[in-house]
Amino acid sequence: MTDHTIIYTLTDEAPALATCSLLPIVRAYAGTAGVPVETRDISLAARILASFPERLAAEQRVADDLAELGRLANEPEANIIKLPNISASVPQLKAAVAELQLQGYAVPDYPDEPRTDEDADVRARYAAVLGSAVNPVLRQGNSDRRAPASVKSYARAHPHRMGAWSPGSRTNVVHMTAGDFRSTERSVVVDAAGSLRIELRRSDGSTTVLRESVPVLEGEIVDASVMRVAALDVFLAEQVARARSEGILFSVHLKATMMKVSDPVIFGHAVRAFFPRTFALHGDAIASAGLRADDGLGAIFAGLESLPDGASIRAAFDAELSEGPRLAMVDSGRGITNLHVPSDVIVDASMPAMIRTSGHMWGPDGLESDVLAVIPDSCYAGVYQAVIEDCRAHGAYDPSTMGSVPNVGLMAQAAEEYGSHDKTFEIPADGTVHVVGSSGRSVLEQRVDAGDIFRMCQTKDLPVREWVKLAVHRSRVTGDPAVFWLDAARAHDALVIEKVHRYLADLDTDGLDISVMTPVEATALSLERIRRGENTISVTGNVLRDYLTDLFPIMELGTSAKMLSVVPLLAGGGMFETGAGGSAPKHVQQLLEQDYLRWDSLGEFLALAASLEHLAQATGNARAQVLADALDRATGTWLFEDRAPSRSLGGLDNRGSHFYLALYWARELASQSADPALASAFAPLAESLSRDEARIVDELVSVQGSPVDIGGYYHPDPAMADAVMRPSPTLNAAVASLG
Repeated sequence: MTDHTIIYTLTDEAPALATCSLLPIVRAYAGTAGVPVETRDISLAARILASFPERLAAEQRVADDLAELGRLANEPEANIIKLPNISASVPQLKAAVAELQLQGYAVPDYPDEPRTDEDADVRARYAAVLGSAVNPVLRQGNSDRRAPASVKSYARAHPHRMGAWSPGSRTNVVHMTAGDFRSTERSVVVDAAGSLRIELRRSDGSTTVLRESVPVLEGEIVDASVMRVAALDVFLAEQVARARSEGILFSVHLKATMMKVSDPVIFGHAVRAFFPRTFALHGDAIASAGLRADDGLGAIFAGLESLPDGASIRAAFDAELSEGPRLAMVDSGRGITNLHVPSDVIVDASMPAMIRTSGHMWGPDGLESDVLAVIPDSCYAGVYQAVIEDCRAHGAYDPSTMGSVPNVGLMAQAAEEYGSHDKTFEIPADGTVHVVGSSGRSVLEQRVDAGDIFRMCQTKDLPVREWVKLAVHRSRVTGDPAVFWLDAARAHDALVIEKVHRYLADLDTDGLDISVMTPVEATALSLERIRRGENTISVTGNVLRDYLTDLFPIMELGTSAKMLSVVPLLAGGGMFETGAGGSAPKHVQQLLEQDYLRWDSLGEFLALAASLEHLAQATGNARAQVLADALDRATGTWLFEDRAPSRSLGGLDNRGSHFYLALYWARELASQSADPALASAFAPLAESLSRDEARIVDELVSVQGSPVDIGGYYHPDPAMADAVMRPSPTLNAAVASLG
């Protein structure tokens, strides 16, 4: 790899299938500027296979591409285009393992309860695959997410539908007020580099080391907090009763993928709280069958089918379901509830969708209804409640006039909660967890009871300093105010605020409007300005970055996938993420059933243009800049010609949208004057794509309507997937002619 190389990641589900269609176009066009486009596979299946090389035949082994990219992200020549990947929950991991086993890969089963040293080793390897395994490795820089001007202009000219809000809406967000992570949080600033040990000192006098060594640097912030499950259980039971008494839907919103240790456990408590009688009567039988509430109702119901008394246990579940409250549904037609799969209702996507839909979710009857949205931890739940109260008071937002809330996010070096996975534990016994320094002195401690969830988070000093610099830079470039969403009443935030003020004093902020507000205050200000058509830069921590870069884009643009997401890496390279929005499993289902992929690749187009521009600036490759500028103009045309995939069969799908991008990009390159040789090279392609437009569209559309086989869901067969995603011989030949 050279400093002229772009690395394009292979991921999962809909983005991975779209790559089969788009990547040949990208490679052909980039090749005219001497820019190689290499791939690295960071899909869930590839991560699993890379974890067990000794169990595979030589021809089955795969390189650990994620580890390689992690090293590259710390090099100045890094130029990575990162597509959405599966942040796997345990049920998703198990499904992927089963598929790989059927394909002949001898990967081991996931051990729910390790009984041997081998089981413990297998589980530890899978722990590195679960949840947010990719992002902490690659995100060696802070985040700059915003809606490009062309996207915002299109959204205003073609506003998406927003559901009307009623002042009488009974939808609300509820959270804990004591015993959660926020209220128990304790934080310190490390005064010298070294390491910390996490240990549980049990009430019986014994000590268990939970984590032997956690490296720390001078000046970094370390937090220790606890979710007290006794308080959690009381809270959840109260919310079930409230939803029943108010006659509204009950819905739990967590992050059971990224927060791969804590949130599945919290989800399991929610399942048990909704079915208290069933678990009181049959909990032992359910557990002895290896079925876990943490995996959701879907896994439990499937497992009950093989139990002798499974029918009676299922009847007990059904009886409590019928007594209410009504559960919010993921798919009411198929009976999939909010409690079926922990990865189905992810807070940062599900809450904006609810707000966009009049504050409603779907009920068991297939109709929309008001919701009691349960977000147990109080760190950020108030943000969503503030939006709901604003909509109740002032109505829905108007995408044709509303402003934007771009984000500068602190995420470098696994900052804050998303770096806590290997330091999060479900506590096995009563006692006290101590975070112990090199001297043997306890730096932090937390009293715990059996079943409590302890987590330790780290935020290094360099990412905070660079985050502040990036916020000031974006405010100066745009002229928009920048607000740090930090709460001095929260232990962690109080220490971050001290650093923010210190580093702001070192920067030129004359004429800039930069402030610090609590998340709820910052939400209210941003909403007020949005309604006036004004922009406000949100400067936030890692999890809140994730939440806001779905919340505001979904209201402004209809989707978060249309955001430009640039990560200036600390070492000088660049990573370009293709927007938020997940990996769209429902889109894959439609492709398999109807040969129609609804995935919108606009995020890929935006990331590619930014990647080419970064490469041009870093290497002096003027032709790469010509490609980037032409791609920007082509994307604008693509938007205003409405070439995004339609939602219905018979229209353009993802493959058709790629054709039109190729056509508009070729036309822009053929007509530009900055590089006559490049214009001459693209003129024949632009002519042939224009001439054969009708034939190509017909070849792409005519395949729709029948089921297709791609050889696997988590691990498709590359040749089969390519054949499905590149069904136009005319387009394929035209693209190949460029090479």
